[in-house]
Amino acid sequence: MKGQPRSRRGEGRISERWSVKMAMAAAAVKFWGSSRGLGRAGLPLLRLLGARGLARSHPHRWQRQQHFSSLDDKPQFPGASAEFIDKLEFIQPNVISGIPIYRVMDRQGQIINPSEDPHLPQEKVLKFYKSMTLLNTMDRILYESQRQGRISFYMTNYGEEGTHVGSAAALDNTDLVFGQYREAGVLIYRDYPLELFMAQCYGNVSDLGKGRQMPVHYGCRERHFVTISSPLATQIPQAVGAAYAAKRANANRVVICYFGEGAASEGDAHAGFNFAATLECPIIFFCRNNGYAISTPTSEQYRGDGIAARGPGYGILSIRVDGNDVFAVYNATKEARRRAVAENQPFLIEAMTYRIGHHSTSDDSSAYRSVDEVNYWDKQDHPISRLRHYLQSRGWWDDEQEKAWRKQSRKKVMEAFEQAERKLKPNPNLIFSDVYQEMPAQLRKQQESLARHLQTYGEHYPLDHFEK
Repeated sequence: MKGQPRSRRGEGRISERWSVKMAMAAAAVKFWGSSRGLGRAGLPLLRLLGARGLARSHPHRWQRQQHFSSLDDKPQFPGASAEFIDKLEFIQPNVISGIPIYRVMDRQGQIINPSEDPHLPQEKVLKFYKSMTLLNTMDRILYESQRQGRISFYMTNYGEEGTHVGSAAALDNTDLVFGQYREAGVLIYRDYPLELFMAQCYGNVSDLGKGRQMPVHYGCRERHFVTISSPLATQIPQAVGAAYAAKRANANRVVICYFGEGAASEGDAHAGFNFAATLECPIIFFCRNNGYAISTPTSEQYRGDGIAARGPGYGILSIRVDGNDVFAVYNATKEARRRAVAENQPFLIEAMTYRIGHHSTSDDSSAYRSVDEVNYWDKQDHPISRLRHYLQSRGWWDDEQEKAWRKQSRKKVMEAFEQAERKLKPNPNLIFSDVYQEMPAQLRKQQESLARHLQTYGEHYPLDHFEK
């Protein structure tokens, strides 16, 4: 009203709004019927329509109708889905007896449950086997070459070949791979040339990274394999970002991110898991739980039930598989990929395996584990021998073929090895390129300083081993 003070006019408008809301609530109550009462139907509507204002206008009526039925007395906190309890009780860490380990084959290569047999054709299973054994052969030769001083560093994949090949085979060739540093088998399965493996480890002119990375830090754009970096777990949030980009682009592809159980202790793992779940990204987190984070056993890394047990806490669908069973790895990865793309959600696969070799050529694992322990996994539960049993039981492989393939694969590796060793190193000036589009003054100053140094003291360097 024109003659009313401003505060009174405001109260009048508020009163009109609450009157409308009261009428809407009353109509809802009438619709539901008085026998159901406000406790079930009208009360939530009154809350929605601003019942606090209604209470101010009609305090006595509100007090009479402030009754909660037992069905409505549920937690309304936005941060969790739960029920109230009236007993003080902490959740025990072993509330679940242990996440089971999914497998398809037993240790003798026999299919346990025929319904889980992937029924792969002979040609594909033979590719599994040849990829795994070729990786094993390459590991042995490059490990020995490091011991002879021919390369500076190496990391073998002994015992974990099944996790690489089984997962790689279940992916589409355009799916993006973020590795940690022990996933060379993924590249082998994608037909990455042996010559490029050797070139990278030797850092010669054929190395795609131009000699600027440590050995085993592979990368290949054509095979959608992101270049490996040394710091642990940094690839996890990066992979999530790539998966989110693929989702936004409707690319119909998945990102797979490999890491060890030791890397899962890094903060980047938490960030990656949480972002992937909340942003609903098509990503497969693939954890190789091989028993050790360098020299630290799993018993000293965590107190919970491994890595798969963490998935539900982030809202991630999770599974634990026998990483020495290439078919179990294949089935789990294939289904995770299908659903990740179709449903835009992350998956966590924990592959239980064992690192038979030393962590790297800088490590001596005999200082923290027994020879008997290593021999058990090497002789009794190796992924290569398990798959060989399967092939032989099908009549797809025999001892003569095994002998011929071992000889052939070693010859292929040695030819690539000798070729890499003969090649020159990249031009030293390449250490300054490929970072900035236009070289900044400080970097140009360093380049000029190196040129002066080599001009003065070049006789003390093996410059004839480098490309001009």
